[in-house]
Amino acid sequence: MINHWAMAISVIVLIVTGFYIATPFTIYSGETVNKFFMGNMRYVHIIFGILLMFIFIWRAYLAFFSKFNADWKDFFAWTDLPCTWDQIKFYLLIKKDPPEHCHLYGPMQSVAYSGLFVMMFLIVITGLILMGPGYHAGFTAFCYKILKPVENMLGGLAIVRFVHHILTWLFILFIIVHVYMAFWYDAILKEGTVSSMISGWLFEKEKK
Repeated sequence: MINHWAMAISVIVLIVTGFYIATPFTIYSGETVNKFFMGNMRYVHIIFGILLMFIFIWRAYLAFFSKFNADWKDFFAWTDLPCTWDQIKFYLLIKKDPPEHCHLYGPMQSVAYSGLFVMMFLIVITGLILMGPGYHAGFTAFCYKILKPVENMLGGLAIVRFVHHILTWLFILFIIVHVYMAFWYDAILKEGTVSSMISGWLFEKEKK
């Protein structure tokens, strides 16, 4: 639960600050010397970007070394093609009952979360590249030297910024679909999906 909400808060803050950095507006009141709103927004963006990077690393670690059941195998639930097709029919309201599956995630969930994992990786990489030119020492400068070939491969900072921007919109799309599906799934199956995201507890019916 902590990992989920830390990621959610980080992404929301990054979206808001990122859009301001992309299209800033002027604050007219006060002396110019005291105006540092862009600097503050960029600072917050960097802080939460670094937080997202560590969340990504931590989630990758848990996928391989944690003892809980959301490990790397759950991201491949979609490989059970009959189950995947049944879940698609369930989402399209063609089938009444959801398919039985042996993984923590359903097939379509595994596709969505795998995509989210890839997007997190790419947005962290492009973010480090965009932040790198302003630093000449320390961890950021070190990462920028390593990632400089990626920048060159993409065609420069302008293209990297464009990819970063597109990824932001993909995150927004994911959030909309994720929230809708969470409430829809909870309303249809009444399994406490939404409440478990808030409380961290999920109560299951006892199997007879």
